Amino acid sequence: MSGASELDGPRVPPASGGAAKQLVILLHGYGADGNDLIGLAPHWQQLLPDAAFVSPHAPEPCEMSPMGHQWFSLGRYDPNMMRRDPAHTAEVYGAMRQGADAVAPLLNAFIDAELAGHGLADDRLALVGFSQGTMMSLHVGLRRERSPACILGFSGSLLGADRLADEIRQKPPVMLIHGDADDVVPVQSLLDATSGLGAAGVTAQWHISSGVGHGIAPDGLELGGQFLTANLPRQT
Repeated sequence: MSGASELDGPRVPPASGGAAKQLVILLHGYGADGNDLIGLAPHWQQLLPDAAFVSPHAPEPCEMSPMGHQWFSLGRYDPNMMRRDPAHTAEVYGAMRQGADAVAPLLNAFIDAELAGHGLADDRLALVGFSQGTMMSLHVGLRRERSPACILGFSGSLLGADRLADEIRQKPPVMLIHGDADDVVPVQSLLDATSGLGAAGVTAQWHISSGVGHGIAPDGLELGGQFLTANLPRQT
């Protein structure tokens, strides 16, 4: 598939063998690439046999892992400091928000090109993110001209909560899933995100996976699949 976007990544066509009736865009985390998150597709294809899946590589080489990619720099991110110093958290999240702002036009162009390539409207689109990909899914999905069907985020956080109420354009269904043993993005980020979303008028479902670190557990996969199935229209 060709498009005006500079992003690209692995794709999985609909399991049904027919034309796509839904599109699931998977946004990977810091230091990974699209090959990491495209692995979610087989877990959800039985539930969504008419969905096409695509997982673009983030545009920048990762500053900490040259073989991986990043959506924006995390050079000042320190989860231990962020637990101890809320003021530092606000400063670091402000810098990350600027990074998300900078890359948002590129991601929006990719989303538009993928939808056009399948002949689908935004109401057939699900954005799914992990970690930094969750940040991007929320940042872009809530500010698009047309609303996606839903946003599903694992092990991430909400950037720019203090400005969201003024900038939000769409209020799709959101589900956030996080492990309570996450030492990379503390589980408090889920609670802060749901609070920030609620203040902007977005009601988010959420789930905390017991004993799970910075990853996606079987219960999260199952709940995520149920959420996507409930919110992605089945008919064209």
